[in-house]
Amino acid sequence: MCRNIKTLFNFSPPATEAEIRDASLQFVRKLSGFNTPSKANQAAFERAVEEVASAASVLMRSLVTTAEPRDREIEAERARARSAMRFDVRR
Repeated sequence: MCRNIKTLFNFSPPATEAEIRDASLQFVRKLSGFNTPSKANQAAFERAVEEVASAASVLMRSLVTTAEPRDREIEAERARARSAMRFDVRR
């Protein structure tokens, strides 16, 4: 899976449509191998992004959990700490 696609479910505040579309764009880029498609492929690429975003939105609205929502700031700090440990050049 593409490392740039972040988990969007069960966060407080919930994922926005823009975040879902951004993840969909990354997914379609990964599948197609295009960062920016040619003019010949632009319509198909955009259609795929919109269809994936639509399916992801339906999924996000349909999922249920009994777990407490995760806090975005706490998760972001944890990610920064993991990154610092992983890429620390002083080791």
